[in-house]
Amino acid sequence: MERKIIITDDGSTTIHIPEWNEQYHSTHGAIQEAKHVYLEHGLAYFCASEGYMKQSQISILEIGFGTGLNAFLTAIKAKELNLNCNYVGVEGFPISKEELKALNYSEVLKHENTFNAIHDSEWESSFTISENFNLKKQQKQFSGITDKNKFDIVYFDAFGPRVQPELWTEAIFKSMYEAMKPNGVLVTYCAQGHARRAMISVGFTVEKVKGPPGKRHMLRAVKL
Repeated sequence: MERKIIITDDGSTTIHIPEWNEQYHSTHGAIQEAKHVYLEHGLAYFCASEGYMKQSQISILEIGFGTGLNAFLTAIKAKELNLNCNYVGVEGFPISKEELKALNYSEVLKHENTFNAIHDSEWESSFTISENFNLKKQQKQFSGITDKNKFDIVYFDAFGPRVQPELWTEAIFKSMYEAMKPNGVLVTYCAQGHARRAMISVGFTVEKVKGPPGKRHMLRAVKL
């Protein structure tokens, strides 16, 4: 399947798949979308909630590690906030070294050593990326997640339901719900009704919140 590196509207890169007419990030801005959806409405929201209560560390699960942008931004923010973070990124099909070299995130955001450490770390092993950020990358299908009561935050960043509807089912969201701690927060760029209903059906409390540029809404779900 053909894949191309493209420049999004905020100057940051993403990967485009012509056959699907799908991108790894919003064409309106890869970095600004990631910051809005996952850092602002996920990480910052959780840290301001009762679920956080000044924990010594937080645990994050990312569904769709992809280019590593969400992990990179979270590592930067964890250092800024002096927040200890254990991060698990799950990806079925890791990007190639050639694609990685073509991404410009470390040029735009700086912190090149952090970006390189994230991508140089071996899959299936835990690595200390920085004093505040531990990372484990797992290559497996999302349906293979069997963790229980482990994560405070889930970044649900799978390809959209138009091209991979099997990733937006009750079964998948049930495994997310079970993997999360009480008061945990799941965020995703998707706001489609069937995704929201699937989340509600497995026990989440779900709300629509303002989406990133180019998108009216996104979803945030809480496990109460």
